[in-house]
Amino acid sequence: MTNRKLRIAFMGTPVFAVRALDALWDMAQEDGHEIVAVYTQPPKPAGRGYKLQPSPVHKRAEELGIPVHHPKSLKKSPEARAAFSALDLDIAVVAAYGLILPKEVLDAPGHGCINIHASLLPRWRGAAPIQRAIMAGDDKSGVCIMRVEEALDAGPVLMRGETPITATTTASSLHDALAEIGADLAVKTIRALAAGRMPEEQPQPEEGVTYAHMLNKDDGRIDWNKSAGEIERQMRALTPWPGVWCLHGEQRVKVLEAQIEKAAGKQGAPGEVIDRHLIVACGEGSLRITRLQPQDRKPMDGLSFVNGAHLSIGGKLS
Repeated sequence: MTNRKLRIAFMGTPVFAVRALDALWDMAQEDGHEIVAVYTQPPKPAGRGYKLQPSPVHKRAEELGIPVHHPKSLKKSPEARAAFSALDLDIAVVAAYGLILPKEVLDAPGHGCINIHASLLPRWRGAAPIQRAIMAGDDKSGVCIMRVEEALDAGPVLMRGETPITATTTASSLHDALAEIGADLAVKTIRALAAGRMPEEQPQPEEGVTYAHMLNKDDGRIDWNKSAGEIERQMRALTPWPGVWCLHGEQRVKVLEAQIEKAAGKQGAPGEVIDRHLIVACGEGSLRITRLQPQDRKPMDGLSFVNGAHLSIGGKLS
């Protein structure tokens, strides 16, 4: 059976989506498909001078010579929706695009729109599934290729792949692993469609739905009443962004590296410094802070902070 030649659009914005774009581009060159357009969010001010900067997907698409579209909204722009429909697509692949796709857009490609979602649905629908999975102590994560519907991440799943979350997994390492899995599954899905063997759609069960709400800076504030394990997972999930922090007096202190203190020793109230090497008591257990950055200062080790901040044993972080 001869494979069909497909017209494909790719819709994504951050670094996570670039790996999938590259994989689909390589597949298209090999199999004779055409990526006719890339959709991404508009350039945003960043860096010194707040000059407008194109998204990572925008930059990569231009390097590959693919036409780039960056409407502010598809939902509110009839012109943008008409332009999308005029592409005469077979399918659109979405990966962390960040804009709502109205029904007119979802229905425009002959085979609709599929999404590369970085969780094992129905767990962690929403904006921050990678970080929320680590913070919650999940033992695994993965990627689902799902049919995009109007409800948030609720469409049926076509393919899925898994990867373990270990005691050393960080948001960065899990991000990279899931980007690879997502790229591989997207290529397999498109090749299956071209061969007339689209994977069977599996409806998501209603049981087990959780939501990975968007992150903000307050998510990084340490609550010393939590266990050392919870705070350590928070650090692995939220470094480098939005970062994990606490207060020393009125000063905000970024906690860059810490580890669970396994040696039995003095216990204290949550937030209390119990060793001059900056071992801090938690609601359960304690954390040794090995690297941190006081407000408006350079990063330093825990002992240097204790000495420089005149922080004595029994002092408190809040």
